[in-house]
Amino acid sequence: MPYLVETYDKPGHHDLRLQVRDEHLRFLAANAELLLACGAKLSDDGETASGGIYLLDVDTREEAEALIAQDPFTRADLFDRVVVSRWRKAYLAGQNYL
Repeated sequence: MPYLVETYDKPGHHDLRLQVRDEHLRFLAANAELLLACGAKLSDDGETASGGIYLLDVDTREEAEALIAQDPFTRADLFDRVVVSRWRKAYLAGQNYL
């Protein structure tokens, strides 16, 4: 069963996000086989990220928690809050999975 991980950046930590971003992107590339989708949550003007969404193809909450714990953003202490939820894939990229 896939898992949704939603992260919330600490207020005023945009510079830290930018400093760690390249390492974070390398981490995502190295774990691409576990990612159904992921990306930053952006301000309406698209200029500022405030957290992210990860849809993970893992079997357990522990696997989802372990992956996000290894993310360079987590290790840099960027996140104020991380929420892990089990997710039912009903539609993805226009395809019905029900």
